Amino acid sequence: MSGVWVFKNGVVRRVENPKVESLDGSGRQASTTRRKVLVYTPTNEVMTSYAVLELKLLGLGWERYYDDPDLFQFHKPSTIHLISLPRDFSRFRSMHMFDIVVKNRNSFEVRDM
Repeated sequence: MSGVWVFKNGVVRRVENPKVESLDGSGRQASTTRRKVLVYTPTNEVMTSYAVLELKLLGLGWERYYDDPDLFQFHKPSTIHLISLPRDFSRFRSMHMFDIVVKNRNSFEVRDM
């Protein structure tokens, strides 16, 4: 089973082929692709690196795990939630951003840049 989870208007659904789903009404692919950014809403600050993101998550009660050298992982002791991010920030994608938003609803949001 493959596909991408898409969050739109507060609803999550799995899309088999996101390229096909991004076609406009005439069947052509939409001309502009917007880059997504993760924003810390209390200060309206865009997360530009893991160092900045880590500071915000630590301030929200998350603890850093160092078990896997290929991942940045955070766990919140009072929950079962785990955030796993790729080691390289250039591989930080919208699916990772939405994972953070879902687990920190009042502190983060994803915006189009």
